[in-house]
Amino acid sequence: MIEVYRTNVQKDFQARIIVAFLNQQFPGCRINFDLEDCDHILRVEGNQFCPLRVADLMRDKGFHCTALE
Repeated sequence: MIEVYRTNVQKDFQARIIVAFLNQQFPGCRINFDLEDCDHILRVEGNQFCPLRVADLMRDKGFHCTALE
């Protein structure tokens, strides 16, 4: 499964911290950001994650996160 999210993450250091945190929550998933995209894309790929939980965890950390259709 692949899920793509629009976020408000602006800085590389923020993205690195979030990726490390999400990798702890969802081991075995491939997680990355495309901050050059106007939507500051977060991409999560794997079989062992809940898409709603990813968005909830991002919001808990103070970031906007909406799944793209």
